Amino acid sequence: MTAVARRPRSPSAQEGPSYPEPTLSPQHLLALVRTTVPPIHPAGRPFVASGLAVAAAGYRSRWLRRAGLLTAGACAGFFRHPSRVPPTRAGAIVAPADGVICVIDSAAPPAELSMGSEPRPRVSIFLSIFDAHVQRSPVSGDVVAVQHRPGRFGSADLASASDDNERTSVRIRTPGGAEVVAVQIAGLVARRIVCDAHVGDTLSIGDTYGLIRFGSRLDTYLPPGAEPAVRVGQRAIAGETVLADLP
Repeated sequence: MTAVARRPRSPSAQEGPSYPEPTLSPQHLLALVRTTVPPIHPAGRPFVASGLAVAAAGYRSRWLRRAGLLTAGACAGFFRHPSRVPPTRAGAIVAPADGVICVIDSAAPPAELSMGSEPRPRVSIFLSIFDAHVQRSPVSGDVVAVQHRPGRFGSADLASASDDNERTSVRIRTPGGAEVVAVQIAGLVARRIVCDAHVGDTLSIGDTYGLIRFGSRLDTYLPPGAEPAVRVGQRAIAGETVLADLP
């Protein structure tokens, strides 16, 4: 029998295509960190800095150093400002805060807004100290009123908190003329409401406009005829969870 000569395969055919060795550049590593660890809202930077200052001042004391670092880490977590992607469909009303939906009912908007006594659909969100505490605009529109009213600092998960606790109300008018009200309500631990929205401002849906320090509640008053699309006990994500659609 005559042997059949076989042509040797080329090295490229045997080994397959070659690819460049992957490398992890400092820029890529920094980008990964930024997408994983959310930034801190500017209002929280003094608290984080205070904790770090305590840790630096007590570098000789293990207890003081740990206490300062723990305080700085806790404040960084509390004042985190995560990135959110609002829905793109027209007419959506999104949650203005992270937390658990604790009340869905109908009530008149805060009296200081002078919107009358007609009840409107209302969705209330309770924020624990573990939730991100930045507030976001529930709709796109113009800020037509901002009113602050002093009050009590009762537990924010009680139904009476909407009427009795200290609050700041923001009234937003959409381009179509519908009005949505977001009310920041201070809680048992929360003692400071920060509202960066002013009359005449134009907000886009999901824009950050304020925060409440250390536990609170957000009430959203929907336009008449709007049907809530959420339920009590559901967890809401600020700027993303759709509470209802404009009627």
